[in-house]
Amino acid sequence: MTLHITGDADADQLLTDDPLALLIGMLLDQQIAMETAFTGPKKIRERTGELSASALAAYAPEAFVEVFRQTPAVHRFPGSMAGRVQALCEAVATDWDDDAAAIWTKGNPDGAEVLSRLKKLPGFGEQKAKIFLALLGKQYGYDGDGWREASAPYGEEGSFRSVADITSPESLAKVREHKKAMKAAAKG
Repeated sequence: MTLHITGDADADQLLTDDPLALLIGMLLDQQIAMETAFTGPKKIRERTGELSASALAAYAPEAFVEVFRQTPAVHRFPGSMAGRVQALCEAVATDWDDDAAAIWTKGNPDGAEVLSRLKKLPGFGEQKAKIFLALLGKQYGYDGDGWREASAPYGEEGSFRSVADITSPESLAKVREHKKAMKAAAKG
C-alpha cells in the first residue's frame, strides 16, 4: 500500500511509512489545499530533522512557528496550526507512548472505538475523525469491525468525498468536484 495524496512522491512515501506524518497531514487539512496539508509533515521533518511526537511536542513553540513560516509555508495560519500540531504530538507522546499507529492498533479496536480515540485528539472533531477513519480503512490497511459504519458517510465504497478517496490524479479531480458541488449546495 502506497498513498498517493500530494503529487510529491517523497511526501506520499512519508505518509505511507509514518503514521504520525499521516495524522499530522490530516490535522493540517483545513483551509488549505489537501496536497499542501499532506505535504506539511515532509516540510516539518526537513526543517526540524525530526518527526517523532515527543520531539515535536518538546520543540520550542516560537521556533516551531518559524518552522511553519519558512517558505513555502507549512500552513497559511502558521501560529495556530503550529500550536495544534504540537498539542497533537503531545497527546500522541503522552497517551499513546509516542506511537501514532497505536490509536488504531492497540487492543485491536473496532471502528467505533477508533473513532472515539480520534475525536479525543486535539484538532480532531467529528468530521475530521470520520474522514481519517475512512482513510485508514480504505487505504491504510485498517480493517476493524464496523469501520465503514463508524466513518459514514466517508467510508462508503466507491465515493469521492474526501482525502480518503484519493488514489490518483483522476480521483483527486472527482473529490474536488464533489467538494465544489457541496459548497455550491450549501450556498443554496
